[in-house]
Amino acid sequence: MSESITILGIESSCDDTSAAVIRDGLLLSNVIASQEVHAEYGGVVPELASRAHQQNIVPVVDTALRRAGVDKHSLSAIAFTRGPGLLGSLLVGTSFAKGMSLGLRVPIVDVNHLHGHVLSHFIRREESDPVPSYPFLCLLVSGGNSQIILVRNYNDMEILGRTIDDAAGEAFDKCAKVMGLPYPGGPHIDRLAAQGDPSRFKFARPHIPGLDYSFSGLKTSFLYTLRDNLKTNPDFITENQADLAASLQHTIIAILMDKLDKAVRATGVTTVAIGGGVSANSGVRDAVADYCRRRRLTAFIPPRLFTTDNAAMVAMAGYFKYIDRDFCRYDQTPFARVTV
Repeated sequence: MSESITILGIESSCDDTSAAVIRDGLLLSNVIASQEVHAEYGGVVPELASRAHQQNIVPVVDTALRRAGVDKHSLSAIAFTRGPGLLGSLLVGTSFAKGMSLGLRVPIVDVNHLHGHVLSHFIRREESDPVPSYPFLCLLVSGGNSQIILVRNYNDMEILGRTIDDAAGEAFDKCAKVMGLPYPGGPHIDRLAAQGDPSRFKFARPHIPGLDYSFSGLKTSFLYTLRDNLKTNPDFITENQADLAASLQHTIIAILMDKLDKAVRATGVTTVAIGGGVSANSGVRDAVADYCRRRRLTAFIPPRLFTTDNAAMVAMAGYFKYIDRDFCRYDQTPFARVTV
């Protein structure tokens, strides 16, 4: 019988410190420490984030190992997010992974954060949990990225379309901010949208050729709608909060789904997955599920726990790379920006 493969995953790309353990492809633990301090500033403050990672990483890793019932000396490798993300935050996770690797004399595996989101669909708690069949399309939507990716294999991904300016998550958060909603704004928009009329307000939709996205025009249109109506009614936002949220969410989803439909028709794939922070949005989840039902496609919609930044997806990606003996050199450094 072959020896088990046990991977410790470490995620520190933004403001969540996370550690997870996967053994032979099955998730044993996934621990996330979030940082509340950023809400006061209306966005993530990089310096505060990196300091919090330094405080959190040791207890988070220790908790993940204990919950998994795994001794650190039985680890096969340590997977860590190398980028993209906030450089200071990435340095904490990278440095910790390298130090632990040297101490335990096990290899390290570097993981592209975006690859992790795509491969989150392969996280299994039970052997019977379904996973996508290759090839499939993944709509990756987050605060920093909006991409349509053709996934031929865990290490063979092609970006078919991407945002040329702002990401969908950024549109949610910035429009929420001008409405006076707390950070992060996306979940508040989602909650309010459930109570509003999505056809009440019309916002600009971009006409970008191919499969690329654009959300900057939508943000401008939303801002002008608020500005113009506030001139005559100072209580416009308060009185129309739910309808504004519903109309904004409806427009963003329509933009996303239009390009996704074009990608499905162009590739002929029969499986569609979503990933990234915005895939936690109720409207996005419902729209993709409904679209796949109508087109008789197989939909993979991740549990909300695996939509935001988490180490389970890092450990999963690391597991695949470990099987290929695709290890990271110790002179490799984190990177802030990259595409799939």
